[in-house]
Amino acid sequence: MIKILAIIMTVGGAIALVMGVLGIFGSVALMLSPWALSILGFIFFVAGISMLKYRKDTDEVQAESQS
Repeated sequence: MIKILAIIMTVGGAIALVMGVLGIFGSVALMLSPWALSILGFIFFVAGISMLKYRKDTDEVQAESQS
């Protein structure tokens, strides 16, 4: 579940970051402030990448060793 959320955050953050940067340089007209979109996109992108890197997936079932 955590990995799915991390992938969604990473992809969404990357899209928001690209759209924000394009809005800052004037090639795309946005309804939101391009600076706010860029900052939020960067935050979500970094948070998604760090979740993918450092979190273990909680849905995995660990087999207990029997002795």
